[in-house]
Amino acid sequence: MKVVLFCGGYGLRMRAGANDDIPKPMAMVGPRPLIWHVMRYYAHFGHKEFILCLGYGAHHIKNFFLTYEETVSNDFVLRGGRTELLTTDIADWTITFAQTGIESPIGERLRRVRHHLDGDEMFLANYADVLTDAPLPEMIDRFSRRDAGASMMVVPPQSSFHCVELGQDGLVGGITPVSDLPLWENGGYFVLRQEIFDHIPENGDLVADGCAQLAKRGRLVAHRHRGFWKPTDTVKERAALDEAYARGDRPWAVWERERAGTGVSA
Repeated sequence: MKVVLFCGGYGLRMRAGANDDIPKPMAMVGPRPLIWHVMRYYAHFGHKEFILCLGYGAHHIKNFFLTYEETVSNDFVLRGGRTELLTTDIADWTITFAQTGIESPIGERLRRVRHHLDGDEMFLANYADVLTDAPLPEMIDRFSRRDAGASMMVVPPQSSFHCVELGQDGLVGGITPVSDLPLWENGGYFVLRQEIFDHIPENGDLVADGCAQLAKRGRLVAHRHRGFWKPTDTVKERAALDEAYARGDRPWAVWERERAGTGVSA
């Protein structure tokens, strides 16, 4: 299936300073940017046709792939001054780079790449800045057997705050971690049918408009995931992932885990 990645936002909370114009999906985790980790996740499960919805900082994303260095993340042999790759990352990927506007909401970005989907009944979509170890084949299979227009992966609340129950005279009746509440958050991994386009108006949003309308019609399903899931909305969150990568704690790198027994380095 084709994978639509929304990678045109400003990512203001990820900025390192006034002169930092790198879009959020290009923030580094280990030797590669976030968008690469997300794409490797999909490619591992056989989905290697990508449509990048570009906007702010598009030149950084284009340049990364146009000057891609396979040797950064693959083993190779240097023989006679020539590089012979033992493995490859993106040689069999197809990537469409589509400028979808600087200020466009997510839904509008999706609308502007509809013609690149070739009328495919189902396709995948992602914010390009969230890492997970979710079982993608299971997510797709469950949705394919449902009569619905969209599937949204949902995760438990990530906040470390506590909710306080107040009684009379300001007495506290209980304290509950937000993560223990019977609530779910949008996890940013979508399986969509063409029906989604019927509910996204011009300059509309994918979730607030498209998914919300499908939910009202009973045509939005959720895939609950309690495993690894980490957003990268802030510099602190990105740094935490980078540190985890450095110490070899990479649950999102499913391609490494399943190749570990072969002796081949990812």
